Amino acid sequence: MNKNKAEGYWNEQKEKLKQKFATLTENDLIFAEGKKEEMLGKLQTKFSKTKEELNKIITGV
Repeated sequence: MNKNKAEGYWNEQKEKLKQKFATLTENDLIFAEGKKEEMLGKLQTKFSKTKEELNKIITGV
C-alpha cells in the first residue's frame, strides 16, 4: 500500500473511532510512522481495552 492510500485509510478509521468513542481527540489518534504501539498504548489506557480489542475496532473485524 502506498503512503497516500495508507493515510487515506487511516483518516477513515480515525473518523469511525471518533464516532464510536466521543472522548477521543486528534492527539489521541496521532499515528506517526513507527509509533503504532505508542498510540495503541494511549488508547488502551484511555479505554481499558486490550491491543487485540483495539485492533478489531480499528480494522472493523
